[in-house]
Amino acid sequence: MLNRFMLAFVALLMICLTIAQPAWASLDDDRYDGEIFALYAGNGSLVPPKMTLADTMKQKKPALLVFYTDDSSDCKRFSNVVSQTQAFYGRVIDILPIRVDSLPLKDKFEPTEPGYYYKGFVPQTIVFDQTGKVRLNEVGAISYEQIDDEFRKVFDLLPRSESVILKRRPVNEINTELVPQAKP
Repeated sequence: MLNRFMLAFVALLMICLTIAQPAWASLDDDRYDGEIFALYAGNGSLVPPKMTLADTMKQKKPALLVFYTDDSSDCKRFSNVVSQTQAFYGRVIDILPIRVDSLPLKDKFEPTEPGYYYKGFVPQTIVFDQTGKVRLNEVGAISYEQIDDEFRKVFDLLPRSESVILKRRPVNEINTELVPQAKP
């Protein structure tokens, strides 16, 4: 009887230890939790990039190049800024998030290769205009407003201070367009 009890107890203990534990993802540590754009920005569509830097330059399309790692708390927090940029500019620019682990080990890169611009730190953000000229090259987490300001210059848009504030109408089955919002 004692043997059966011990066997049942050991079996129950083994079952309890093998049950999947919840995954704990955290913005505040440098631990790998998975793909940061899907996890922290809610936007898995950013990776892998749909275009190469060379193709983007050949098409004369503005681009946002972002170097990152999945195990950096700074990159985890910054992923939301990249996703926010896609929300506003995703149809008119190419967004190229590049995991630095994927850069080839080479002594020299061409200007059409992402490694040419990498400074050795993450996150690193680079904005290119239509001609392939670097308009912004910043290391560290920067604000959406800094990126937006550069793209406003690239597209010859009004500065944010002079722009009409747009707000999304409540979602319904008919209409989701943006409308001007009265200035306070």
